[in-house]
Amino acid sequence: MSDQHDIATPRRTKEIISKHGFSFKKSLGQNFLIDANILNKIVEAADLTSERGALEIGPGIGALTERLAQQAKAVTAVEIDQRLIPILKDSLQEYSNVNVRHGDILKVDLHELFREDFGNVDKVSVVANLPYYVTTPILMKLLEERLPLDNIVVMIQKEVAQRMAAKPGGKEYGSLSIAVQYYCEPELVCIVPKTVFIPQPNVESAVIRLKLREQPAVQVEDEQHFFDIVQSSFVQRRKTIANNLKTRYFAGGDREQLEQLLNRAGIDPARRGETLSLEEYAVLSRVFLEAGIR
Repeated sequence: MSDQHDIATPRRTKEIISKHGFSFKKSLGQNFLIDANILNKIVEAADLTSERGALEIGPGIGALTERLAQQAKAVTAVEIDQRLIPILKDSLQEYSNVNVRHGDILKVDLHELFREDFGNVDKVSVVANLPYYVTTPILMKLLEERLPLDNIVVMIQKEVAQRMAAKPGGKEYGSLSIAVQYYCEPELVCIVPKTVFIPQPNVESAVIRLKLREQPAVQVEDEQHFFDIVQSSFVQRRKTIANNLKTRYFAGGDREQLEQLLNRAGIDPARRGETLSLEEYAVLSRVFLEAGIR
């Protein structure tokens, strides 16, 4: 598409904002992308085809939505800011395959949305430039609801992306890494400088691709218990796994039993939570459940 139509340029973005008298709301984390190359990388990573669907969260004025509409069979864009709905309808009017919905993605019934909007597509990708302040709740909702998703390609804060993709042993690795990797295979697509947004955010961003697994990375009997163990192991990062788990599961009690359980799981009580793999956490969760400890 020619530059004069392309929304993702500084000139066109400013034109649209000024035409509609739009002002940015800091509380909604609004930063509009004005770089076509970054958009290309995002769309490319989503593997869209003319038989696939795309769900966009927080479309802004439609820069990414426009690209998705050119690639996918059906696009649904969910926008929380009522003021942007008429702007989106105006800037995307030539695309009949786009459905703009007003709503808070955290409150939307996603299964119903998928039934209504994606009944006639092969696979669905979530593709979005997410507001930083709600990145984790949005992603965890998408993953925990077990939606029929192929992949999730999102632009988020660089440090959060690095945590999601981190391997055991480093300071970035934590409960978020494990939660994401339980459901997906993460891959960093690119780092995005502040300068490609209006207004510029205070932090660098990154595009991450989360390829949904057919089955979770490890088999666990009780997911909630597994994630409780993981979170408890990172409450104080500098403490050993034994000390963190003692606080949560053996507060008044038996240090010896705790160490026996860790040894039974093949885990040295002196290790820190950040050194354990998903597999080790799965074994630990099973050993605790077998001992009746929840």
